[in-house]
Amino acid sequence: MPETAPRGILLVDKSGGMTSHDVVSRARRALGTRKIGHAGTLDPMATGLLVLGVGAATRLLTYIVGLDKTYEATIRLGVSTDSDDADGAVTGHATDAALAAVDRAGIDRGIAALTGAIDQVPSRVSAIKVGGKRAYDLARAGQEVELKARRVTVSRFDVREVREVALDVTPAREGGPSRAIDVDVVVDCTSGTYIRALARDLGAALDVGGHLTALRRTRIGPFDVSDAVTEIVPDLELLRDADVAATVLGAFDVSADEARDLRHGKRLVGAAARLSAPHPAAIDPDGRLVGIVERRGDDVKSLMNMAEDA
Repeated sequence: MPETAPRGILLVDKSGGMTSHDVVSRARRALGTRKIGHAGTLDPMATGLLVLGVGAATRLLTYIVGLDKTYEATIRLGVSTDSDDADGAVTGHATDAALAAVDRAGIDRGIAALTGAIDQVPSRVSAIKVGGKRAYDLARAGQEVELKARRVTVSRFDVREVREVALDVTPAREGGPSRAIDVDVVVDCTSGTYIRALARDLGAALDVGGHLTALRRTRIGPFDVSDAVTEIVPDLELLRDADVAATVLGAFDVSADEARDLRHGKRLVGAAARLSAPHPAAIDPDGRLVGIVERRGDDVKSLMNMAEDA
């Protein structure tokens, strides 16, 4: 008999310097399958949680990518870059006098203004498409990139530490600023929020500029980086797609006959009263994921079915 193709969800703690595609490529080699995707990229500079879907479980990624996220970050006030993070070229320095006017109360006011539902302009060096091309490709080609503001929600923006840091003043920069202010923060936010943009906007509000020097994603929905692997090797135990789907979407238990009907595209007549979530995961008596279902009047119908023999 041929070996069963791997299927499930893998939590990875990405290290700095790697792209999200690098992680996917390593997983493909280690697990022996091309069918692997991820639920939301991390910049090469960033570390932390990356959720991979393996095999048929890649179909669940669309339900994971939009979950709320938690980040730990360090914002450097006093220095601006063209990418709003440490990977970009420096575009401006605040004077020591301007930085001296920045105090904790001002930082707290700036952060308060960036908390809650806000209209955020993404970083110009981002993966958002403009006219069919990625914004970062246009920016790197020297073209002006204007991105529209998008509504996002920052439900938590807490300061953990504020500290002064010395800057390396080279002979070419003699007489320039000698220090900056680092602010360690933790952020809970909706999907699509750019932490780099929060750093940029906080620096702008304080009239000193700002960018991100460190970023770590610690949570995506119910998944925590503490449960992630740091090394991708063969024979890793994957999270069962049924368990993940039930955790993210809620469970809808079905009988063997109902599972068969759903897989054949039939509606479950009069079963909508049993639904406890808008789009729950249908789970058969053997604990297998049948698919994702929704209400249609008094009935239940499949939104997405998983292959029965996968």
